[in-house]
Amino acid sequence: MEDREIVNLYWERNSNAIKETASKYGGYCKTIAKNILGNNEDAEECVNDTYLNTWNSIPPNRPNILSTYLGKITRNLSFDRFRHRHADKRSGGEIELVLDELGECVSGADTVEQEVEKKELVRAINSFLDTLSQEKCNIFLCRYWYAIPVSEIATHFGMTEGNVSVTLNRIRGKLKTYLIERGYL
Repeated sequence: MEDREIVNLYWERNSNAIKETASKYGGYCKTIAKNILGNNEDAEECVNDTYLNTWNSIPPNRPNILSTYLGKITRNLSFDRFRHRHADKRSGGEIELVLDELGECVSGADTVEQEVEKKELVRAINSFLDTLSQEKCNIFLCRYWYAIPVSEIATHFGMTEGNVSVTLNRIRGKLKTYLIERGYL
């Protein structure tokens, strides 16, 4: 079923929308959640929460790209669950590495002023990503959007883990410089 048709089912409040979403995007959402959370049970719960949040947000929203819309919901729910489960301890898992790696470039929104500037920062990061080659942009997104381990990125792109790590380090350095030049750091 086409995305447009699935979105129309949500607008019609037809419960088949969830079934069609699960059929087409269940694996995609579970992969995102599992990369962030590290276990199947939490990932399944987040995917189910994704369906509920999607049901509650369409309408009024009418996403143009359903996969991106679902991915963002899944990712946000997964990070919320991760933070909740690890509030008092450091797990040392993949997501900790991802957050630590990006921490040198972008810090969390801790103040009201930072929260207000969040959308501008997102635009700046997207503009930065537009300056990268397609491959480097994809490597960056695999690591920092989908939280895919370096070893899997290396396999997917036919690179060594060291090469992926160096590439990510260089991109983070360029991102940091880019953000400094624009007054974000």
